[in-house]
Amino acid sequence: MLPREVIRQIRRLHIRARRAVEDLVGGEYHSVFKGMGIAFEEVREYQPGDDIRSIDWNVTARMGHPFIKRFIEERELTVMLVVDASGSQQFGTQMQQKREVIAELAAVLAFSAISNNDKVGLISFTDRVECFVPPRKGSRHVLRLIRDILFFQPTHRGTALTAALDFLHRIIHRRAIIFLLSDFLDKNFERAFKRTARHHDLIAIRIADPREESLPEAGLVELEDAESGERLLLDTSSARVRKAYAEAAAQRRDALQQLARSCRADLIEVSTDGSHLDALVHFFRLRERRLRKT
Repeated sequence: MLPREVIRQIRRLHIRARRAVEDLVGGEYHSVFKGMGIAFEEVREYQPGDDIRSIDWNVTARMGHPFIKRFIEERELTVMLVVDASGSQQFGTQMQQKREVIAELAAVLAFSAISNNDKVGLISFTDRVECFVPPRKGSRHVLRLIRDILFFQPTHRGTALTAALDFLHRIIHRRAIIFLLSDFLDKNFERAFKRTARHHDLIAIRIADPREESLPEAGLVELEDAESGERLLLDTSSARVRKAYAEAAAQRRDALQQLARSCRADLIEVSTDGSHLDALVHFFRLRERRLRKT
């Protein structure tokens, strides 16, 4: 049996995610993620206005009047949530920690998937894959994913995006929709990222906290790396120090944006300031408009 407080947290997130799906994301999800192909549905008599290229000439010859083949989109998709569970996800100076933002986004995406009869699975990783839930359908399955994302206790604290994406490559062979949720505070993952984008529909969701982008002027501040435990004393009263810190953050952000553009992956930037669901809806609407133009 799960503790009562755990059950309450799961229910709260369940309600919030369901509401977001119904009010904000549901329709956009269906329109921006198309099926992986088309499947034959039926042969029926030709009707004025039908495309003559769809005529089934064999059936037409047998019956003596025209018939056409109808095809439908193969709607069922596989969605994989690849979730960063490293130590840095426990950081947050605004409304939520990064791991709480990840949990809400993952819940909304999972409920959107099952609302459209798609399968959804989970990979949680640190510097190695720590949890894998194979893709399935159904509300009970999604509630299990939410529980695992909210309360899973990883055994390591580091980050290795390459390890997670290599694991994904080994287990998911058909094209899938991949949501990669991380702060991307890692190095040398570009090759694995590009390979994932070639084989799948990759959407990277970068979760950041404003204090990771700029420092306040607060005198001597001791910073601790949440993953390595390394400590660093900074004089934030120095304009040079604050500028160097902000420039390093901007370089990391720009490098990820350039990487995503180079392999035509989508990138969503979200914050711990409470605006993450708005950012997700904005992405869906932009992508829908982009698809209309193609």
